[in-house]
Amino acid sequence: MKIAKALFSVGRSSFVHQDREAIRRGAKPNGYLFDGEPVLPGFDAITQAAEIVSVMLVLDDGLIAHGDCADVILAGYAGRDRPFKSVEHMETLKKHIAPLLVGRELSSFRPLAEEFDRLTVDGKPLHMAVRYGITQALLHAVALARREQMAEVVAREYGQRIVNSRIPILSSCMRDNYNLHDRMILKRADILPHSSFGDIDLHIGRDGRLFLDYVTKFRRRVQEIGAPDYKPQLHFDVYGSIGQLFEEDVERTADYLGRVADAVAPFDLMIESPFVLDSLSAQIEIFGRLRSVLGRKGINCTIIADEWCNTLEDIRAWGEAKATDMVQIKTPDLGGINNTIEAAIYCNSIGMAAYLGGTANETDQSSRITTHIGLATRPTFLLSKPGMGGDESFALQINEMSRTLTILGAAGCPLLDAAA
Repeated sequence: MKIAKALFSVGRSSFVHQDREAIRRGAKPNGYLFDGEPVLPGFDAITQAAEIVSVMLVLDDGLIAHGDCADVILAGYAGRDRPFKSVEHMETLKKHIAPLLVGRELSSFRPLAEEFDRLTVDGKPLHMAVRYGITQALLHAVALARREQMAEVVAREYGQRIVNSRIPILSSCMRDNYNLHDRMILKRADILPHSSFGDIDLHIGRDGRLFLDYVTKFRRRVQEIGAPDYKPQLHFDVYGSIGQLFEEDVERTADYLGRVADAVAPFDLMIESPFVLDSLSAQIEIFGRLRSVLGRKGINCTIIADEWCNTLEDIRAWGEAKATDMVQIKTPDLGGINNTIEAAIYCNSIGMAAYLGGTANETDQSSRITTHIGLATRPTFLLSKPGMGGDESFALQINEMSRTLTILGAAGCPLLDAAA
């Protein structure tokens, strides 16, 4: 089976782009927007609508595979590529990429993905969103050509086993959507609410009380309406705000996280990005010190690295340093999904927890493909995506896992683990 034609269409992502550097420098909120001028290259406003490009591969039997070029909300920040805009990449896709795709044999995914992930045009690598979308489409195409599920392709080509039950999901919810929180508690979300707590004055408080009050109320609500045996983990993404509040002082930051952990007990606490510094080396160094202090003080808080965790090489650096409890494998940041697959396998091989994440700024198709990768590579959990609506992304991923595992079980797939 070969690729007969490559098509490209422009669409919308499920969220927006935000210039995090402008926000960090004090841009004032105006509803969901911010007043002031953007700072990072590629931004026309501090908050702006984001695009995707669908890569559609028409196979020579008429079946159509597709993947979506998408990037993260905080594009251009902490070492990432500038915001993805279709107008800047459509010529490259049509003029340079399409001719290389047409006629390719679809017997195997891995070599094709590695080739297109490494591709350069005019001496420059492709934008991470372009690499992300092309390799998604290639995985889908190989699965169609081989009459397999995408999880089977990944497991077979990377020497993995497919997990036989659904992977836990971090339900990504808007911070102040309390009705959504209630629904996700009733649906027994494994981990929640994720949300965003990136502004000291609005979300943390100069004395830390705003955030402490928030997490306390959230914990009480879980206990109030959740089933007696419901024991979720509570995860909060703070985008470096807590470290910034304490002027990057590790001891003071750890003491505050101890207060947060006490406030959410008996539930386990996860804090993503307690610090965001200006380089990978600085980020690893301060995380390592924080992890050590939390351990010494006996504080029950899992710290998660997100910023400056953008590539397979970055993730290996985190692993070698043993500086964090967990990394987010932020799928668009890694470009080709072959890198996401290898990152998940690497984390498992060294015993470093990792969640297969991404961004609200993706699409239904990129979420489905991430779910298949998860089934074949066994991350600690998945991030619900796309969007921040919670219900839809949670259902999408649960249903995709359920369907896939039912199909593989009925077919007697030899790559599927036996039921416990």
